[in-house]
Amino acid sequence: MLAVEIRSRPRNLWGDAARRFSRNLLAMISLGFVIVLFLVAIFANVLAPEGYDNQQYDQTWLFPSLEHPMGTDPFGRDVLTRIIYGARISLAVGFISNFVALAIGLPYGAAAAWYGGAVDYVLIRIIEIINSVPNLLLGILIITVLGTGFRNVLIVFAVTGWMGIARLVRGQFLSLREQDYVLAATCIGVPERRIIMRHLLPNSLSPIIVSVTLGIPGAILGEAGLSFLGIGINPPLPSWGRMLNDYLSAVQSHWYLAFFPGLMIALTMYAFTLMGDGLQEALDPTK
Repeated sequence: MLAVEIRSRPRNLWGDAARRFSRNLLAMISLGFVIVLFLVAIFANVLAPEGYDNQQYDQTWLFPSLEHPMGTDPFGRDVLTRIIYGARISLAVGFISNFVALAIGLPYGAAAAWYGGAVDYVLIRIIEIINSVPNLLLGILIITVLGTGFRNVLIVFAVTGWMGIARLVRGQFLSLREQDYVLAATCIGVPERRIIMRHLLPNSLSPIIVSVTLGIPGAILGEAGLSFLGIGINPPLPSWGRMLNDYLSAVQSHWYLAFFPGLMIALTMYAFTLMGDGLQEALDPTK
């Protein structure tokens, strides 16, 4: 009788996480929505070649129809076109600001945890001082000094977002550096940089990824709030929050002008939140 050797594929955290995530229906639907939104933003020039500021004064104040599915605004601009181009602004603010915050917060938190002592004390006190100012007030202060515009909105959310990531990284590194394999690597003289890059950082990626994913909708909503207040994106560049600000005065007579930008903000926020929750469950090693 022949013996049959059965070899199972080695399991790893990322493979298991992908399988768990794929079994989460709401998370997968949200991921699909985000992918479609990305494609719309990338190919906005193809989907709406007439441009977001194309004015047709003979087609002002038109309610939704086959020709203009989301209607037109007081300047005859197609609302759907502006929604499409607004996706670029919202996604760019969400992703760029969070990646900049990650680039600042990751090494900052790692340095505070690894070196400890006076270095940790000073770095954490700096975060506490900045955190003592409410984020909205700090954002308004930055906008007041630098002025409005896309670049300065990115600066606002990068400045206000890196501290949470730094705290998270510091907490992860503090718990991991006491693990036996890290202590053993330190005792045999493994360089600090190698310990951080090969042991501490890979084992801290799961909560960092979830934090960044959940931070993206926060930045999108924050940009919408600043633009709604008139201190965010400068016109005529479309953003969903800017559109809400521009069309609020006409909402009673032309409901669609504020409805569709608000709907896109709500759907995008909900999709990223569900996707972040799905990632959190998928990357939980206890499940």
